[in-house]
Amino acid sequence: MSNAASTTPNLADIAVIDSHTIAERATSYWDSRPMQGRQMFLPTSTAEVAAILRWCHANEQTVVTHGGLTGCASGADAGADDVIVSTEKMHRIIEIDTVGATVVVEAGTTLQAVQEAVAEHELRFPLDLGARGSCTIGGNISTNAGGMNVIRYGMMRELVLGLEAVLIDGTVVSSMNRMLKNNAGYDLKQLFIGTEGTLGVVTKAVLRLFPQPTSRQDALVALPNFAAVTELLQRLQKGLGGQLSAFEIMWGDYFAAVTGNGGHRAPLARDYPFYVAIQAEGTDPAADAARFEAVLTAALDDSVIVDAVVPKSATEVQAVWAIREQFDAVLEPRPVYLYDVSLPIRDMDAYVQTVKANVAARWDAGAVYAIGHVADGNLHFFVAPNERGDFHAESDRCVYEPLAPLTGSVSAEHGIGLEKVAWLGASRSEAEIALMRQLKRSFDPKNLLNPGRVVAIS
Repeated sequence: MSNAASTTPNLADIAVIDSHTIAERATSYWDSRPMQGRQMFLPTSTAEVAAILRWCHANEQTVVTHGGLTGCASGADAGADDVIVSTEKMHRIIEIDTVGATVVVEAGTTLQAVQEAVAEHELRFPLDLGARGSCTIGGNISTNAGGMNVIRYGMMRELVLGLEAVLIDGTVVSSMNRMLKNNAGYDLKQLFIGTEGTLGVVTKAVLRLFPQPTSRQDALVALPNFAAVTELLQRLQKGLGGQLSAFEIMWGDYFAAVTGNGGHRAPLARDYPFYVAIQAEGTDPAADAARFEAVLTAALDDSVIVDAVVPKSATEVQAVWAIREQFDAVLEPRPVYLYDVSLPIRDMDAYVQTVKANVAARWDAGAVYAIGHVADGNLHFFVAPNERGDFHAESDRCVYEPLAPLTGSVSAEHGIGLEKVAWLGASRSEAEIALMRQLKRSFDPKNLLNPGRVVAIS
């Protein structure tokens, strides 16, 4: 830990964008309104980030950090008086260790860039999100991103071995561990994973890699009820010997919406109640394919699955997964409110029905589209009132109020940001929230770094 780099950068030498130019950018992927901000710094190194934060701390200037701006909880939304620190110029892949199976990257590197770089060495970074081409590693760390492969590889937290971060006073905390095992004191990197930049700004990371699979099997299946969904999940987990990488559920109304009216081509009939996209990966193409086919055939014979399609080409595989990942059809007409919750699998079906009933009771033409990862307890909702106006608070009540009794979480992988601060108490105890506030005050006593995010500080 150090308070200054060997050579302290001059703040005037760091690239900066003024408020007028900032306004030419969109607030985020989800919000097309002009971005706000007093000015935006574009640092190119940890030392420059430290210089910026040291100046902000000395001048009691609030600062908001930016990555790829694909977050879903308004965590990167800046106000007119905020300084923005963007990591967009910090995108170097510093080192790929093929023996230790690690990669060292800067925080502004996109997820897809990391995936492609390590693939050239027959290695894999398994985190995968629909926003892979835009989201950054720093943002993935800050929100503890999940995505589609959590069932096999875990959340971002399990994939970060070490990192470097800068505190609001300019202190650089360098914990660039490269080992799987390191019990030498507190695991300090965990303070910056999933805390949404409220305790420090991540600038570099050491990521864990895995061998690149040599076989892959995909399928899209239709199921008659939710009990069949969970039965199929158990069969795949048992029958594939740990090779199941993704198990993505789509409720029937979502599938119908994104495959109708000129949307994605529907490879199956559009009137089934549930659909699941499946991916399995291994190292023995012939044996893996036979095992995958055997499990699906048995599920069809037992009527667990009522219809299925197995894509035979890369184009067909992409078409199947586009149905799950590209959901523009359910984002209109605005407003549409996006939710990211988690809860016990056994409660999912009844919970979704309750949310749909709540929305139908509030808006005559209201619609709810549900998808999710299921195996890790994560569901996503798109709530469409189909009326003009700001109904966010009412929509929140429809989704979050029935979640609390189930001991679910208002955020599975997208974070709390600004949008969910008022609902944090639905998922965390008073003692937990008090400890969060204590941590925030300890790291950032002036409440300057990403203020208002995650936990409210008075």
